[in-house]
Amino acid sequence: MTLESAVPAAGILDFFRDGFEHTAWRLETRREYAADQASEEYKEFLQGVTPPLDDHGPWFTNARAQTAYGRRIERVRLVDEPPTDNQRYLLATTPSNLAAGEDIRYLHRSKADTIDLAEAGDFWLFDSRILARFNWEDAGRRMELTTDPEQVLWACQVRDAAWHYAVPYEEFIGRVPSPM
Repeated sequence: MTLESAVPAAGILDFFRDGFEHTAWRLETRREYAADQASEEYKEFLQGVTPPLDDHGPWFTNARAQTAYGRRIERVRLVDEPPTDNQRYLLATTPSNLAAGEDIRYLHRSKADTIDLAEAGDFWLFDSRILARFNWEDAGRRMELTTDPEQVLWACQVRDAAWHYAVPYEEFIGRVPSPM
């Protein structure tokens, strides 16, 4: 049986508390994220202010709790050459994610293009059995979930290819100009 459902934006953090048992894996392909750009911290970043380490926000508190239970939260982020302002911001804020226990790796978009990853779009893959895509067009923004075997298999293949070619943050940051 295939599950098809949606989690509204207000319930996304709850899903991350209870929606997976072992791994949450994300591919981030967008050049810009409206949620980042709407924040005061992002606006200050564009003025040259280094973002502070965030260890009390809801996402980071939950990520620490999940990884303390032995669950993994992993991401691969595609980055343009040169990085967009939003990509530079994500590079500058990655230490907060890492401190919360996430494993974030980076891949240049040019390499992703050669292995057909750039067109995959953003998604989360939970426990290699639930595929979640954000609906960016919907005003209420939601995560659309499916357990359709064909779609989940595709996401697993994308994950494996992306993870193979991506490099850890510390290695990647040494190859790019300062995010500031």
